[in-house]
Amino acid sequence: MAFADSYLGRLRQHVGNAELLAPGAQVLLLTDDDHAVFQRRADSGGWEIPAGSAEPGQSFADTAIAEVAEELGVRLSPDMLTPFASFSDPVEHRLVYPNGDIVHAFALCFVARDWAGEIDPDPGEVTEWGVFPLAHPPEGLQRATGIVLDLFERFRETGAFQAR
Repeated sequence: MAFADSYLGRLRQHVGNAELLAPGAQVLLLTDDDHAVFQRRADSGGWEIPAGSAEPGQSFADTAIAEVAEELGVRLSPDMLTPFASFSDPVEHRLVYPNGDIVHAFALCFVARDWAGEIDPDPGEVTEWGVFPLAHPPEGLQRATGIVLDLFERFRETGAFQAR
């Protein structure tokens, strides 16, 4: 979906660059216990995991499934997703995009260890992707993604859902 057609895109037509509160999801796709899929954003050039904002009528799981499909071209089902954290810190998860748009994101973070299909990114969203060790993600990692990786590590250590 083109940004202009999305819920946030339609809101932006009315509020300009003003800060918006946006529920969404982030998805850590694990290829094994120590490696994950990372993608380079087309708009900022930063590395991250698949993520995005909810559309009207979507649950957090629906959002996670839709974002992974849109960005990387693979399919997930709800039973493939395990929630491990929420991330809504008003300082750390306040995003300022290259065009000046500001979003305070409220994300439910999921991990998926399996998916259907081959990775085939949308070049309008993702310019490059790769599998990297969790302990050594790609250079240029977006700050919010680094925090999500830390939350996942604490989840693995404690078995407890993390909130930040």
